[in-house]
Amino acid sequence: MVPVRAAFTFANTGPKVPDWRHHRGRHTAIARVAQVARRLTARGQRRRQQLLELSAHLFATQGYHPTSVADVVEGLGVGKGVFYWYFASKEELFLQILADAQRDLRRAQRQAIADEPDPVRRIESGIRTAVTWLSVNRHLFVLLEFARTEERFAPLIRQGEEQAVADALPHVKAGMDAGLIRREDPLVVAHAILGVTDQLARVLVLEKGRPADEVADGAVAFCLGGILAPAAAQRRLGRTG
Repeated sequence: MVPVRAAFTFANTGPKVPDWRHHRGRHTAIARVAQVARRLTARGQRRRQQLLELSAHLFATQGYHPTSVADVVEGLGVGKGVFYWYFASKEELFLQILADAQRDLRRAQRQAIADEPDPVRRIESGIRTAVTWLSVNRHLFVLLEFARTEERFAPLIRQGEEQAVADALPHVKAGMDAGLIRREDPLVVAHAILGVTDQLARVLVLEKGRPADEVADGAVAFCLGGILAPAAAQRRLGRTG
């Protein structure tokens, strides 16, 4: 399973950086980067963002391991001292890219479901926003997939998966309470929705280059067709059974 779940989440609350309490070294790295970012001038913030954006594209096209700090600073036309002013290491930089990607998707989904009272429509919006975001940010999609295979980055991805399920659960439960979603184990339903979206986005968007809207339509139809109560399915999907 690829790490779409690390990013795909129905954001209920403000953006969160995954909890690194069980991975103290990584937590310290993220905290240090955040402290540096808060101290930067507007010009410094722009330079830091340039480093993050260029590095993300280099890592996605060249690979994390082959890409060096020298490649990054050469691409920006600056010295290594500039890089190390903002980040202690390439690993710290990569962790920040992953955390920022997760935060950005959660922000997009939070905006998409804002003020929507219908839990099923919130689920649909979460699916569509995830597929669209992953299509627009394919280079980050590639990095999330790679990170799951690396021991030093995998904890962040697992935390993202746990957060995605936790975010989806309230909407699933609300749909069940409203009689819109069939009474099943809500944890199973949340995992199923995320798993379907995960697989379709990876195979059809990332590997085959299918349009995001088309893939999102298929993911929504499949997921809602599987979880909706019969009456709700008839109203929303035109099904008679």
